[in-house]
Amino acid sequence: MSNDKRFALRANIFVLRLARNWLRIALTVLSIYVMLPIAAPTLMRLGIEGPARVIYTIYTPFCHQLPFRSLFLYGEQVAYPRFNVPNTSLRPFEDFAADLPEFAGLDIYAFNVDILNAGRRFYGNEQMGYKMTLCARDIFIYGALLAVGLVYAIPAVRRRLRPVPLWLYVFLGLGPIGIDGFSQLLSYPPFEWWPVRETGPSFRVLTGAVFGAMTGWLGFPYLEDSFKQTQYVIESKLRRANIDV
Repeated sequence: MSNDKRFALRANIFVLRLARNWLRIALTVLSIYVMLPIAAPTLMRLGIEGPARVIYTIYTPFCHQLPFRSLFLYGEQVAYPRFNVPNTSLRPFEDFAADLPEFAGLDIYAFNVDILNAGRRFYGNEQMGYKMTLCARDIFIYGALLAVGLVYAIPAVRRRLRPVPLWLYVFLGLGPIGIDGFSQLLSYPPFEWWPVRETGPSFRVLTGAVFGAMTGWLGFPYLEDSFKQTQYVIESKLRRANIDV
């Protein structure tokens, strides 16, 4: 067998194994991605700050990590929304930030680059607890995606579940999170199209969870069909070559 044929065979076997085990691989990656944001504040609480800070740093490119849009563990509150969030019983973030060295000399009621950078660097403390490495919305997006994946892994569900209709995905999956996100974004500089709007933790959690669940419902069945077709094509090709895998 020539080197080219040997390489082609190995590539086909690799893709075949991926097609057979894609869901297990996806759920493993998702599980790690969801658990590490919980591990980081837990390690901070235990005083194991080195590994915790590494986890925070790893997740920096994937999330803004702003404390007033994140969930906290092991502190007085589960979240610390901004002062302008309506209808919440939680004390605002500014009540605590006034005494934090990370925000010394800053206008804590502003929303500017200095506040954003200070917020990203602030992981928490004993009083407030420690923030997760993903914001409230993101942790529930991926958590819901993982939950749907675990349900989809049940053989009976996997055989019967069809992808969510696209119109329903747009209406329920993209609609709430899109309206919430853009209406908030466009209220801040440089746009300032209307008075500043900041969403509370419960709504962030809800829109994130719905988006994640709907994305899982749409994506997992499509991926299953695609990998089944890939598996069939490669197995047929290898059988014709009298290769049993």
